[in-house]
Amino acid sequence: MPRGPGPSIPLPAGEGKGEGEREITFAQAINEALAEEMRRDQMVFIIGEDVAEAGTPFKVLSGLAAEFGTGRVIDSPISEAGISGVAVGAAMTGMRPVLDIMFGDFITLAMDQIVNQAAKIHYMSGGKLKVPMVLRTTLGATRRSAAQHSQSLHAWLSHIPGLKVVLPSTPYDAKGLL
Repeated sequence: MPRGPGPSIPLPAGEGKGEGEREITFAQAINEALAEEMRRDQMVFIIGEDVAEAGTPFKVLSGLAAEFGTGRVIDSPISEAGISGVAVGAAMTGMRPVLDIMFGDFITLAMDQIVNQAAKIHYMSGGKLKVPMVLRTTLGATRRSAAQHSQSLHAWLSHIPGLKVVLPSTPYDAKGLL
C-alpha cells in the first residue's frame, strides 16, 4: 500500500463538502483503518521496523503505539525474513498481523516466508490452515527514495496463487481495503 502523507483527494470542481465529508491523506486513511481494526479485534497487531516509536519513517502509524501499546505495535530488528516469519506463524495460530515492510524492494528478502509459506500453506494443509495477514509497504518511486527503494514488485506478487495484491488509488480505497 502507498505510504507517506500522500495527497488528499480534492472534490470535483463546483462541489462542496457535504455534511460529514472530509478530505484525508493516504496516511490518515491507513492510520484510521488500522486503529479501527485494532479496537474491533484484539488479535490484530502491527510488526515492523520503526513502527512503534517512530510510527514509520513517513509517520503513517503515528499514535498507534500510544493507544495500543508496544505489545500490539511491535518494533522489530532489521530482518525482513525474520519479521515475515513471525507474522506468518502468528497468523497461522489465529492472530491477525499487519506486517509492515518499510520499502517494497525489501520484500525480496522475505520471499520464502511470503511466497512459499503465507501464500501456499492453505493449499498445502488441505485448507486446515489460514494466514490472515496484511503486508503493507511502499512501492515504486517515492520522495528521494534512491535506487534501492523504488522498485514496483506488485506484478511479481500478483502472479502468486494465494496472495491478494491491492494498490489503492485514493485514501478512500486505502481505508476500505484495509
